[in-house]
Amino acid sequence: MAVSPATSLLSCRPDPESANIRAMNELQLSNNIAKLFERVRRSAEKSQFGTGIVNVVAISKTRSAEDIRAAHACGLTDFGENYLQEALAKMHALQDLPLVWHFVGPIQSNKTAAIAAHFDWVHSVDRLRVARRLSEQRPAHLPPLQVCLQVNISREESKSGVSLEELPGLVHAVLELPRLNLRGLMAIPAADADSGQQQQAFRQMREALARLRSLAPDLDTLSMGMSDDLEAAIMEGATLIRTGTAIFGPRGR
Repeated sequence: MAVSPATSLLSCRPDPESANIRAMNELQLSNNIAKLFERVRRSAEKSQFGTGIVNVVAISKTRSAEDIRAAHACGLTDFGENYLQEALAKMHALQDLPLVWHFVGPIQSNKTAAIAAHFDWVHSVDRLRVARRLSEQRPAHLPPLQVCLQVNISREESKSGVSLEELPGLVHAVLELPRLNLRGLMAIPAADADSGQQQQAFRQMREALARLRSLAPDLDTLSMGMSDDLEAAIMEGATLIRTGTAIFGPRGR
C-alpha cells in the first residue's frame, strides 16, 4: 500500500455476519493501520531525501489468511512472508484477492523454484547463486521478478546479507540476469533504541544506493524500516517499510 502525505485510511468492510469478537478485532486492526499511516505520513513530510510516497508491506508471517483478508479490507495490498510453505497455503486461500506478495526471509537454494513461481517481490537476495536460480526458474509467462539485494549493514554474524564492499560486484552480476528486475536494496540494521544510531545505519543504505546508480540508474527502492524504527528509515529515504507488529499487534496474542 503506497502512503503519501495526502493518503487517508480506507474504511474496513466487515462482514455483517461476523461474530462480535471478530468485529472487535477488525476495529482494532483498522485503528492500528490508521495510526501506522499517520506515522508514515508525518515522517515522509519531514524527510529531505524521500519522494513523499512510502509503500507499506504488512509482514504477515504466522498470521492467518483471515487476518490478511481483514487487513486488505482496510486498504493494504502488499504482504510479506518469511516461510514458504506457510505463504503458499495463504496464497491459495486468498487467490480471490488482488494481493502483491513479497518474500522477505532467508532463501534456501531448494526453495528458489517455488519462490520464483509464486512471489512478486523478493527482498532477501544476498548471493549470486540464489539470484541465478531465481532468474532461471521464473516462469516465462510471468513478468520479471522484482528483487532487492539484502545488505548486512550492521555486519552482524547472525544475519544474512552482502557487505557494502561486495555490493557493487553483486549488482553488476544481477543486472545481467534476464528474468530479474533489480529494484534496490534491503537491510535489517541491528536493533537500537537510539534514533540517531538507527538513522546512521539507514543513511549508509541511502548513500550506497546513490553510489550504485552509476551502475544502474533505475534503482529506486530502499526496503528498510520496521515497526520500531520506521521513522528513522523514512527520514533517510526509505521507499518501502516492512511492518507486522504495528499492524497486527505482537505475535502470540
